[in-house]
Amino acid sequence: MPGGDGPRAPGPKARRHNIFEAAAAHVAACAEDDDERSAETAEWVSPEALAFGINELACRAVIALARERRESPQTVARDLLNLPAA
Repeated sequence: MPGGDGPRAPGPKARRHNIFEAAAAHVAACAEDDDERSAETAEWVSPEALAFGINELACRAVIALARERRESPQTVARDLLNLPAA
């Protein structure tokens, strides 16, 4: 089209993110105390989808740590939250 007024490819802000990408970025931002990035990533997907992704990430992380430590997932989860042994 003359003048370049035709449709444009979506820019970086228009990129769609999946729930797992959003959860990983959000949790990493929270761990790094990056409030700005945390707020940005929280807008990538619906709150429900973000919660699901964070839950899935937490489960996978606890399982991985439990295998590494050769402990139960419950023991690892309680240890990560500084809770007394059950």
